[in-house]
Amino acid sequence: MSNDDNKILLFDTTLRDGEQTPGVSLTPENKLQIAKQLDSLGVDIIEAGFPITSKGETEAVRLITKEKLNAEICALARTSKKDIDIALDCNVDSIHTFIATSDLHLKYKLKMKREEALEKAVETIEYCKSHGVIVEFSAEDATRSNVPYLKEVFKAACDAGADRIDIPDTVGVITPEKIFQLVTDIRTVVNIPISLHCHDDFGLAVANTLAGINAGAKTAHVAVNGLGERAGNASLEELVMSLYSLHRRKTNIKTHLIYETSKLVSRITGIALPPNKAIVGENAFGHESGIHTHGVLTMPLTYEPMAPELVGRRRWIQAGKHAGGHGISAQLSELGIDVTKDQLSDIVARVKDLGDKGKRLSDSDLSALARSVASQTSPEEKIVKMQDFSIMTGLRMVPTASVRVMIDNKIFLASKTGVGPVDSAMKALQKATASFGEIRLNEYRLESITGGSDALAEVRIKVEDSNGVSASSSAAGEDIVVASVEAMLDGINKVLIKRRNLESTAGN
Repeated sequence: MSNDDNKILLFDTTLRDGEQTPGVSLTPENKLQIAKQLDSLGVDIIEAGFPITSKGETEAVRLITKEKLNAEICALARTSKKDIDIALDCNVDSIHTFIATSDLHLKYKLKMKREEALEKAVETIEYCKSHGVIVEFSAEDATRSNVPYLKEVFKAACDAGADRIDIPDTVGVITPEKIFQLVTDIRTVVNIPISLHCHDDFGLAVANTLAGINAGAKTAHVAVNGLGERAGNASLEELVMSLYSLHRRKTNIKTHLIYETSKLVSRITGIALPPNKAIVGENAFGHESGIHTHGVLTMPLTYEPMAPELVGRRRWIQAGKHAGGHGISAQLSELGIDVTKDQLSDIVARVKDLGDKGKRLSDSDLSALARSVASQTSPEEKIVKMQDFSIMTGLRMVPTASVRVMIDNKIFLASKTGVGPVDSAMKALQKATASFGEIRLNEYRLESITGGSDALAEVRIKVEDSNGVSASSSAAGEDIVVASVEAMLDGINKVLIKRRNLESTAGN
């Protein structure tokens, strides 16, 4: 443990209070894996479990103590010799023992007088110390306890030999102003380090912990991803980075391992993180707005309070209706796609159009769109230009497509039936351009880029004329028929442009 007055110690309760998250149950092997990660992360004290709970819990605590980690390994125990003996038998470095001190808990849960609870606390601390272990004493429901009585209990605990006392906000009802005052009051009667155990029922766990630290508390109880009873505990990642970035206080945490630790705990516990979770949520370093992406690409601090690499993350940019050219260009560069200025404008316009329809584009979607735009002929080069097309189809109707195209400033109309809407549209387009000779569809491939009925589709085709002049093209969009027509039209134009160039070369 450090003597640095500026350093805050982290008491991690992911394996104890975190496991009390509804729906979470960890095997001894799970607990050992998480404990090793917490140790690598730099946690000072690991609350490995509550050994009296079950044989599996006892086994888990023993597994962890046998590992000889750098962190102090702690076990939870009530003020009961049976609890203490089982914890001692696990060879832990410290015991976290507790008894309720609020009149509410004393009357309805413990059915005990104040004097009895105080006596029980002193007896347990003395018993633990007689076995040579570090003792942290908690007054459960401290923030709803009578303050003069709470001070009396903590002073008695200190006199009995406790190494640390803990102030638990058991149901998360205190405020930052009040926890600051409470810690200040408790410091007048104890001369040992004060810990804080704050719950997040009103979303104030981290704020309360920070306020208590500012009042002089030296140890913070935390859980990875804020796991714990009900709304959980103070989040390790949020508290550590707030201390580091906002309060300039030190911890022993290796911050670049925070995200890795968060993902491991999420995977093992099965508790998914909300995308907007601070520090470790999927969106914590994600940007979509054109104004934001432009700023963050020019100078990250404009829209990021910390460098993502500091916590083991990477910045990412989302293609959507709020996106701008700078963000889309940066995304395409990451994907290894080079486009012209005009092509970029076209891609941004398509992205915004899809965003207006509620579509969120993945990297695969954007890549398909970009490939489609980049592979197509420019408007100036096009010989055949689509004016309009329509398709009729139904259960008792033969799919029929009608197209209207412009060739050399003349309008050509054509209609064809087919086995489906795509087939009929392709055939109608071939008929409309028949004056150029037959241009066959040799290959047609359809790929669903993302799952779901609204998936973005990429169509890839290959066409060839009777002289063997061929061309490939692709188009992407949420409408398979439109994408197919765009790809086919572009393929026809490419064949005609190639043919014209070949004829021009031959003429020379």
